[in-house]
Amino acid sequence: MPDLPEHSSPKAARILAAAGELLLARGSKGVTIADVATRAHIGKGTVYLYWKTKEDLLLGLVSRDFIGLADDVTEAVTADPDLARPSRLLPDMLATAARHPFVDALRRGDDGLLGALTDDPRSAKLLETLSPDAMMYGVLPIWRRHALARTDWPLAEQALALHALLTGFLKAPAPSRFRPGPVVPEEVLAKAVTALLGPEQATPAQVRATAAEGLQALADARVTALELIAVPAAPAPAN
Repeated sequence: MPDLPEHSSPKAARILAAAGELLLARGSKGVTIADVATRAHIGKGTVYLYWKTKEDLLLGLVSRDFIGLADDVTEAVTADPDLARPSRLLPDMLATAARHPFVDALRRGDDGLLGALTDDPRSAKLLETLSPDAMMYGVLPIWRRHALARTDWPLAEQALALHALLTGFLKAPAPSRFRPGPVVPEEVLAKAVTALLGPEQATPAQVRATAAEGLQALADARVTALELIAVPAAPAPAN
């Protein structure tokens, strides 16, 4: 499995932390390698030992946010396999994704924060591999096989409907006139997912199998994301 420089280099870890702080504060256009080096308390040339360009550094930062999301979901499902149920997993996954600002920014195409990274082919690969939408598309066939989603309509149509539900849920909060009392968004989403996919009729053994298959698919996707950013370091610049 690819290794990442921050695992063995405190300097690389400081660079990533500094770049993350600056990116959130200024957006990508307001971040330079010199700024990152200053905040990390290292020489500018040291940054280039690990990342060839500013874009590589910031893409690496965004990628790590996606990998962090995958790790959070993996940890949660490993601790509680019943979380693999659609009515539980999708609300939990969206709540978890909201705690990863670069995942959210790339999903929304926020070029104010990410700039040219939104059009980078590597960003598209990340979205195809580890975004909440990609996870949903990956796990839907597993749900269908294990009696956790209805199978009486084509998979492609079902996936599109589920994607539209999640997208709409994120972008269109209910008008206040439909709220006679407190509304818990996660509970509403859970009910909507069940209404769309049908009742969850899986046995406990099927739920455990779903969790195991989903975790393996997520682990495979994580490796793909790691390979995308674990590139050889650039040679040290001449003094």
